[in-house]
Amino acid sequence: MSATSYAVLTKARAKYGKRLSEKDYQSLLACQSVPEVMSYLKSYTHYSVALRDINERDVHRGRLEALLRQNLFYEFDSLCRYDSGIGSGFSQYIIQSVEVEQIVRFLVLLNSNSTEKFIYQFPAYFLKHTSIDINRLANARNYEDFLNVLANSEYYDILKNFSADEKGRLEISKIENKLYEYVYKNILNMINKHTNGQEQQELLSMFHTIIDYNVFARILRLKKYFRLSANEIKANLFTKYCDINPKAIDMMCNAESSGEVFSIMQTTHTGKLIDKIGYVYASDITPRVKYKLARKNMHFSNNPSVVMISYMFVTETELMNVISLIEGIRYKLDTKAIQSMLIYN
Repeated sequence: MSATSYAVLTKARAKYGKRLSEKDYQSLLACQSVPEVMSYLKSYTHYSVALRDINERDVHRGRLEALLRQNLFYEFDSLCRYDSGIGSGFSQYIIQSVEVEQIVRFLVLLNSNSTEKFIYQFPAYFLKHTSIDINRLANARNYEDFLNVLANSEYYDILKNFSADEKGRLEISKIENKLYEYVYKNILNMINKHTNGQEQQELLSMFHTIIDYNVFARILRLKKYFRLSANEIKANLFTKYCDINPKAIDMMCNAESSGEVFSIMQTTHTGKLIDKIGYVYASDITPRVKYKLARKNMHFSNNPSVVMISYMFVTETELMNVISLIEGIRYKLDTKAIQSMLIYN
């Protein structure tokens, strides 16, 4: 292992050791207000530096979330820069993920004629990391305007294949599928090209498992909440990089109930994780899987790139937890309800 690789491994594990503990979560759950949460985070956790300029008595939830997300992004960027080997590939994966998230968010707003909200919710720190002209995008008022803004982007060849219907509405789920398929294609190609042996095996296993559970969770959500037909569900899946047998996917799409979907998934190699993750909503499944895999890799992998991306997933999950805590306390939810949304063990 090179000195640089060892430094990545050491730095990621040192940061991992500073994550929020069980005691921290219990203390945060005992808080009665957002200022109390802020005070605890600033006084007793690794968020103290990121939040040092925030007045906990006059905090705006939107600004707080933006600061925490900015801190997360810079942590990722710092670790990626440490690894001169494949760090640039992971950095590009992070940037593409944020870009796609923002593109999809804009299209959701476009569907509801609310694009004026886009610029106010855009993460300002990301402006210098994207080639997309965000100000022009914020001023787009229809899909044609949107395509003109994205004409020189790497996403244009995907986006140009879609169009709004006669009511001006877009099939956002299908667009989202194609965009994330592109993101995963790039990260998997990078892994295959720049890694080998055990390192490559661990990375591919982690990403393929995440993709499999994305497909599984989407089937559950479309079946339970949208009651789509089997053919409609299949049209809203991205399965190109999925390792689940196509026959099992067909069976899940045709299943009569959520319980049947779970039973089918549990017959697959990937589905063996289901009993270990626990979940409240279908949207919980993939984050819980990512966290479970990442925690395991943090403890047992000796490959710097695996530990680096695993640390990113753990930290991403922790940020989701903090935001859920803040939202739950802000809206006076029951402590048990808030705790059920957290992923940390």
